Amino acid sequence: MQNQRMKFVFVLLFIFPLLLLVTHSKAQLSTNFYQNSCPNVESIVQAAVRAKFQQTFVTAPATLRLYFHDCFVRGCDASVMLASPNGNAEKDHPDDISLAGDGFDTVIKAKAAVDSNFNCRNKVSCADILALATREVVSLTGGPRYTVELGRRDGRISTKASVQRKLPHANFNLDQLNSMFASHGLSQTDMIALSGAHTLGFSHCDQFSKRIYGKQIDPTLNRAYALQLRQMCPLKVDPRIAINMDPTTPQTFDNAYYQNLVQGKGLFSSDQILFTDTRSRSTVQQFASSNAAFNNAFVSAITKLGRIGVLTGNKGEIRRDCTAIN
Repeated sequence: MQNQRMKFVFVLLFIFPLLLLVTHSKAQLSTNFYQNSCPNVESIVQAAVRAKFQQTFVTAPATLRLYFHDCFVRGCDASVMLASPNGNAEKDHPDDISLAGDGFDTVIKAKAAVDSNFNCRNKVSCADILALATREVVSLTGGPRYTVELGRRDGRISTKASVQRKLPHANFNLDQLNSMFASHGLSQTDMIALSGAHTLGFSHCDQFSKRIYGKQIDPTLNRAYALQLRQMCPLKVDPRIAINMDPTTPQTFDNAYYQNLVQGKGLFSSDQILFTDTRSRSTVQQFASSNAAFNNAFVSAITKLGRIGVLTGNKGEIRRDCTAIN
């Protein structure tokens, strides 16, 4: 009997730390993380982002895209913000080099605003500021205002090599998209909802030129739209010409992106495949017919996105300068 009791106690002593570990892992991030250290952080970031947005609309798509690129490479640790003197950081990779400077500038200005508050100085991570700034630009452009989980710390590593095969490309098919998103714990519905971020911003002609030129126009592309794109993207003109991802409401965060897909007006083949592939078509149709359904799915998906690979506790650091490790 005594031996059995000792075994029971041993099992408890072994399991209890594991239970604490599981509980901690579930509570890595919280909505009130800065309640005591910097209670006004959300309003400070909101004001800074709003001021930047009033200067240029590009603030919105640039910040949203920056957040996605950051989270998908090394996790949401603001490693994409780091600069390298020899051009070997994440942001120097070809997949990141087109990230608009206004996204970086938004985070830098919001960080400066937070640190100008004595109580908040060096207490809020660049990773959390990027997450909050993303929520603000979605809200400022007419999208849903959602609760942001906080408590991330900043990473100390940023390399070109880490970007390789980590970001979706304009020619991906549904299997490739699903596989990449699933590797981060995101479902097909999450992927389709996050693709809706293409309702904002622009791309360049070289990213889709093969769909409108070559032997024939891509048959999945609306022909009238394709001819319109040809006028905007002549073969002998600078391929860096910017084209709106959403030809109908490019400055509004709404479900027009999905309505465009139904009409064959997805700019990338990786956009249009969401409708042409029967496995994802019904979700596109649902989002196209209901802005509320899209908003709800987007909030769920971007919340999950914000949990990818986060550094918490004693991992990482709180950068004083978002572009350099301490």
